[in-house]
Amino acid sequence: MRRLFDQIGKNFEKGGRWHKLEPLWEAIDTFAFTPGKVTTGRVAVRDSTDLKRAMITVVIALVPAILFGLFNAGYQSHLAVSRGAALLPDWQSALYTALGFAGNDLSVLACVVHGLLYYLPVLVVTFAVGGFWEVLFAVVRRHEVNEGFFVTAMLFPMVLPATIPLWQVAMGISFGVVIGKEVFGGVGMNVFNPALVGRVFLFFAYPGDISGDAVWVPALTTGIDGVSGATYLAEMKAQGLPFLAQQSWTDAFLGLRAGSFGETSALAILLGAALLVVTRVASWRIMLGTVLGLAFMVTLCNLTGSTTNPAFAVPLHWHLILGGFAFGAVFMATDPVSAPFTPWGRLIYGFAIGALAGLVRIINPAYPEGMMLAILLMNAFSNFIDFFFVRANIQRRAKRYEA
Repeated sequence: MRRLFDQIGKNFEKGGRWHKLEPLWEAIDTFAFTPGKVTTGRVAVRDSTDLKRAMITVVIALVPAILFGLFNAGYQSHLAVSRGAALLPDWQSALYTALGFAGNDLSVLACVVHGLLYYLPVLVVTFAVGGFWEVLFAVVRRHEVNEGFFVTAMLFPMVLPATIPLWQVAMGISFGVVIGKEVFGGVGMNVFNPALVGRVFLFFAYPGDISGDAVWVPALTTGIDGVSGATYLAEMKAQGLPFLAQQSWTDAFLGLRAGSFGETSALAILLGAALLVVTRVASWRIMLGTVLGLAFMVTLCNLTGSTTNPAFAVPLHWHLILGGFAFGAVFMATDPVSAPFTPWGRLIYGFAIGALAGLVRIINPAYPEGMMLAILLMNAFSNFIDFFFVRANIQRRAKRYEA
């Protein structure tokens, strides 16, 4: 295989007939094999963890959330069918029926297969459209296709509802890659998390399809509304503890509730967080700071209380598992490019994200979820946070040498 790739690769080298497509070939070659370029000088940092391995580690950490997301998408659909709703009359449902499964079958295999029919089209469109923009900019700018897009393409479907129109998926990932990353100069230069930029574009451009009452499984014949993660939080804000008293915290922790593909199961997200922390691919300080920030804001609101806003009384253990908090804290806030790199800066950055998310969730009457906007807002301040800590460190060392 290596000899075959080397033989084909000569056509993409300088002077070859396909030289302009060298970034595309380089991406395929380095995906299949370890890059052949090595350091030769004495003064060089050698580490077994390169960018590709770090990105693959993130994808492996996503596997538990992906697998449960597949099951839960099918489970919520079948649950709606068992309550009288109708399956969507599209090719997914037709193929699902052709495979011999029933619309109200709650077995694990049936739910996973049905969830896969929702998830795969979103994933394919994300990779196809996002990959097109990534390769186009790489060819024009004459640089390699970076592995960072692979993680962005895996994260983006996880923050979308199951019934998102595919043309909106294409628009969202296009906006995220082009506006969120490439206009800043590409991988390593972007200020904001590209996957979140794409989602926030869809949220404000097409709010009816990405949040609200009919995100998951609209009932075409019975008038039964589907339920989304945003609606779950909206009910919490409207009713407070009386609504939560009717729900199972354990089921919500495990993920047996409606929501976007990757946000529902706090347990699956924690498994991914453990891998990221152990391998040091993601910062535990950001994750810890995010939880502490949310705890601070929720505790403050619990102590303050409110006679008009039931959300002030909702305890911390519910906030930790509802909506996209857990997924955002583990996979979005820890993006190494858009987050600070100083240790204390990461802790403060995470704390601010958690506090802002809690503030929006509890106080803002029109917006139940606050994690997405909190992360994007703090992305804009991450360099400023690092600046002050680096400057303080330089001044401290200067005084040490003066003494």
